[in-house]
Amino acid sequence: MVLARVFRVVGRSTLLDSSLQQQQLVRLPLRRKYTYRSGALKPMPEITPFGLVGVICTVIPGLLIGATISKNMANFLEENDLFVPSDDDDDDD
Repeated sequence: MVLARVFRVVGRSTLLDSSLQQQQLVRLPLRRKYTYRSGALKPMPEITPFGLVGVICTVIPGLLIGATISKNMANFLEENDLFVPSDDDDDDD
């Protein structure tokens, strides 16, 4: 898709530069996701059933690992006095 746009822009600029020559724009064939070039339908892709258990087994460890990394970084920053939260910033009024 990006290459088609590039070819169109390049084609237009060459048409403007050389108005005496008649050039045709290079058209790339569209890439079909569901058909072959002959028009035949492609077979259905294999479906891997993950389900709710797969989603839970992926999200929960990611959240735990992310929380552990952020906690360790906050402790590192506080120990080295790079970022120390102050109690003066709490305005509960």
